[in-house]
Amino acid sequence: MKIEEAIKQKKFKDPYNKALVNLLYTNSYIVAQQGKLFKPYGLSPEQYNVLRILRGKHPEPITVSSIQDRMLNKMSNASRLVEKLKQKDLVSRLECPSDRRQVDITITEMGLSTLEKLEEQVNKFNREILHLDEPELDLLNELLDKLRS
Repeated sequence: MKIEEAIKQKKFKDPYNKALVNLLYTNSYIVAQQGKLFKPYGLSPEQYNVLRILRGKHPEPITVSSIQDRMLNKMSNASRLVEKLKQKDLVSRLECPSDRRQVDITITEMGLSTLEKLEEQVNKFNREILHLDEPELDLLNELLDKLRS
């Protein structure tokens, strides 16, 4: 569906405006669809992102500020997300022995198991929502990287 149809707008001021609106709308669409995928597991897309960050560092601990630096959505509150994941026994928090102000976060076995259960569904979701072939994906990634540079 073209962006004009999706937001019921006849014409854009210029292609820059259209591209930006298209990117923002597409991001919102993907996040909403991810929310549906993660909901049965009691996770938000942001909580899933935290779990993936922690799995990438496992078995080493990581600080909340380091999690925040790696988050896809920089507006997310990593402390709040970690606390919610701790309540679900998906992560653990330990005071750092050398600096009591620092808190080390690690993913639990339950957190790893949850990611493992989700892996096949996420891979399927990614292919279905993007429905592009590999050369198109390469071009999309190249253009998005260029956009941020």
